[in-house]
Amino acid sequence: MSDVLELVDVSVVREGRALVDQVSWSVKEGERWVILGPNGAGKTTLLNVASSYLFPTKGTATILGETLGRPGTDVFELRPRIGMAGIAMADKLPKRQTVLETVLTAAYGMTATWQEEYEEVDEQRARAFLDRLGMNDLLDRKFGTLSEGERKRTLIARALMTDPELLLLDEPAAGLDLGGREDLVRRLGRLASDPLAPSMAMVTHHVEEIAPGFTHVLMIRQGKVVAAGPIDLELTSRNLSVCFGLPLVVERNEHHRWSAHGLPLR
Repeated sequence: MSDVLELVDVSVVREGRALVDQVSWSVKEGERWVILGPNGAGKTTLLNVASSYLFPTKGTATILGETLGRPGTDVFELRPRIGMAGIAMADKLPKRQTVLETVLTAAYGMTATWQEEYEEVDEQRARAFLDRLGMNDLLDRKFGTLSEGERKRTLIARALMTDPELLLLDEPAAGLDLGGREDLVRRLGRLASDPLAPSMAMVTHHVEEIAPGFTHVLMIRQGKVVAAGPIDLELTSRNLSVCFGLPLVVERNEHHRWSAHGLPLR
């Protein structure tokens, strides 16, 4: 399998502080990664590098065979090959657009409709992705009127619209209630288990949000890698405790769902 993403000794420094500190990480075709860590660990910064919207201060970042900052690398050609869903994208989308229009605009790499004309195949694809994510009955709803869970599912459908080779999800379950989270995790599990789906990396704070089908985990703390590799080997109580800075116990049930809890105080 070839590398979809390769970071070598990547650091991102702002005002003298390393948000990401000498991170080396590679994602191969077909892998589904979870990026775990506490607030301020550098998870979203890492995802912004992987999406090509943030260049490393030091080190090299190669995405889909293109190295950022190297002559000949055109990020405007690279970015349509990367699907990105997160809070930052939601803030850029007009609230007056319908759900269907919100997903359709991704076909032209736009956030709002203008004078473009969509082909029938574009609309069929948009409808298919929305149906897959349980949004088929909400196609004509305004994006700004959606619940948080509906908005998250619309963003994922939009990220899939360009048939990306790499799908990046920034805290897709953040702000959801228990029902919304479980519905989203179930749908992400279907996507992660689909052999035709793109390679994936998902940022989260909570192991409970890891869907079955995710294959690898990257844990970071204060910008540094704590552990990286197959999820069955690396998502351990010891590694999670180091990552979050307190004693934790991690478990997985018969349905391949993870949970974690702290040890009682003595």
